[in-house]
Amino acid sequence: MPQEFSMKVIARIHSDFATKFGVPRQSGLVDALESTIVFEPEYRNPDALRGLDGFSHLWLVWVFDQAVRQVWSPTVRPPRLGGNQRMGVFATRSPFRPNPIALSCVRLAGIERTADQGTVLRVRGADLMDGTPILDIKPYIPYSDSRPEALGGFAAAPAGEVLEVIIPQELLERVPADRREALRGVLAQDPRPHYQDDPERVYGFCFAGLEVKFTVDGDLLTVRDISPFS
Repeated sequence: MPQEFSMKVIARIHSDFATKFGVPRQSGLVDALESTIVFEPEYRNPDALRGLDGFSHLWLVWVFDQAVRQVWSPTVRPPRLGGNQRMGVFATRSPFRPNPIALSCVRLAGIERTADQGTVLRVRGADLMDGTPILDIKPYIPYSDSRPEALGGFAAAPAGEVLEVIIPQELLERVPADRREALRGVLAQDPRPHYQDDPERVYGFCFAGLEVKFTVDGDLLTVRDISPFS
């Protein structure tokens, strides 16, 4: 049997994250985040999407293209555990794997036909950087894909909003109206590395073409500046 397989990129996602900082740690945590999936020219046949509008959610199979390594480690430090404990790589969703493949469940918000990019998909809740290559798209099947009795191991606790977010009105007005809810949701998830807890440190990340700077003191996150990203 073959030991290696070649794969083709079928699409790329366009999201509000130019870098990995700030990207939600799992899909579905911030539903207000809307992204667009644009198919590569070879796969812009609308027949390939026939019937997709009958599904509410999709599985995206994609590549950690910013985390490709030549070697792999059998253990990693999951952020959920504060980066202080090692777990087996196959017990985590770490990007540092033998094959840098990821799986995300997103909500299908719309299917649109465009003049220059063919038919595109609008999805919500994606945890992918802008430009991330997608290998496959599959429908989410509720009766087989949902397992309410499943155990979550060390990640059993829901990764919900953990911070109260304060964005001064004059700064909030610099964010496009249709991106404000998503930005607040991303910040409430606490985008900092779990091992960092310095109330004096100013963090910054790119979101929707803007640089957002903030501090965190206890459970309170305060946005200090929002300006065009350069």
